[in-house]
Amino acid sequence: MNSQIPELNRGFLGIENGLSLDIAQNDPKSLQTGIQILLDIEAIKQLKHAYFRCIDTANTQELAELLHEQVTIEFIGGTYEWSISGRAKFVDAIGSAFNSSSVAQHNGHHPEIRIINESEATGVWHLSDQMWLLGDGIKTSGSAFYYDRYQKLNGRWLIRESRYHRLFE
Repeated sequence: MNSQIPELNRGFLGIENGLSLDIAQNDPKSLQTGIQILLDIEAIKQLKHAYFRCIDTANTQELAELLHEQVTIEFIGGTYEWSISGRAKFVDAIGSAFNSSSVAQHNGHHPEIRIINESEATGVWHLSDQMWLLGDGIKTSGSAFYYDRYQKLNGRWLIRESRYHRLFE
C-alpha cells in the first residue's frame, strides 16, 4: 500500500473548468442553459448526500441505484486500500463492511462541482467521518477529499468514479 499522500491539487483531483456559470447573453436559450447547469449541480449534491446516507445505513439496495454499472472505486486510508471495479462488487464490499456490527457517520461537505457537458461532471467533496466496529471496540475518525466523476444516463446523474486519499485517520 502506498502510504504517501499525493499532492491534492486541481489536476490530481480532476477539477476541470467545466461550463461557465455566467449567462453569456440575455436570451431565453442562455437562461435555460444556465438554469439547467444549476439544476444539474443540485442533482449531483443530492446524489452524493444519498450516497453517504446509504453507506451509513447499510442500504445497499438504494446505494446500487446511485452507481454506474461500471463504477470505479479507489479508497486509500491509513490501514486499507480499496480498488474495486463494478457496481455489484462495490455494493457487496459495502454490505460486508457496513452492517449490524458497525456504526458509521459520514459528512460530505464543501462540494466543488463542475459540469463538463450535458452528461459529464466532476466533484470534490471534503469528508469527515467516524466508524465504530462494535465487536472489536475499534473507533476510527478521519478526513479525506473525495474526487468523483459523474455521468448522466437517461436523465439521472450516477457516480461513475469515486476516489479518496485520507488526509488523516
